[in-house]
Amino acid sequence: MPQIIAETEIDSDIQTCFDLARDVGFYKQSLKNRNEIPVSGKILGLVEEGDVVTWETNHLGFMQHLTLKVTELKKPSLFVDEMTEGSFKSYRHDHIFKEQKGKTIMIDKLHFASKYGIIGKITDYLIFKRYLKGLMTTRNKILKQKAEELSKR
Repeated sequence: MPQIIAETEIDSDIQTCFDLARDVGFYKQSLKNRNEIPVSGKILGLVEEGDVVTWETNHLGFMQHLTLKVTELKKPSLFVDEMTEGSFKSYRHDHIFKEQKGKTIMIDKLHFASKYGIIGKITDYLIFKRYLKGLMTTRNKILKQKAEELSKR
């Protein structure tokens, strides 16, 4: 199963970073060029443990619906969302936050696997891993920028 790990150092407090990462509206805004929109479940505000969000997304030219459930939440250090319905065989995203020398270290760990057996495995490593890493990196840059902007106020 492929895994992507991204670490982002943010010059902001842990609570601000944690709340931005679980804010449905901010997530939508940060990926507006991907046309990701929440269509059911928790479509506004901060997700909490047990919340479900169904996203309509357009990735790699395919329109799809992904339903994610927040399966674990420990404020302000961790939340986990897992796919309950969608195009992957499995999908788990751990959002980890640590304080370090007055900054926040945000660590994303994404584990995923495509359907379709060996073809899915090949596609995961040749296409999806790079694509999802780019998506995560873009979103993390936007979150970092917003959190640091809010900290300067």
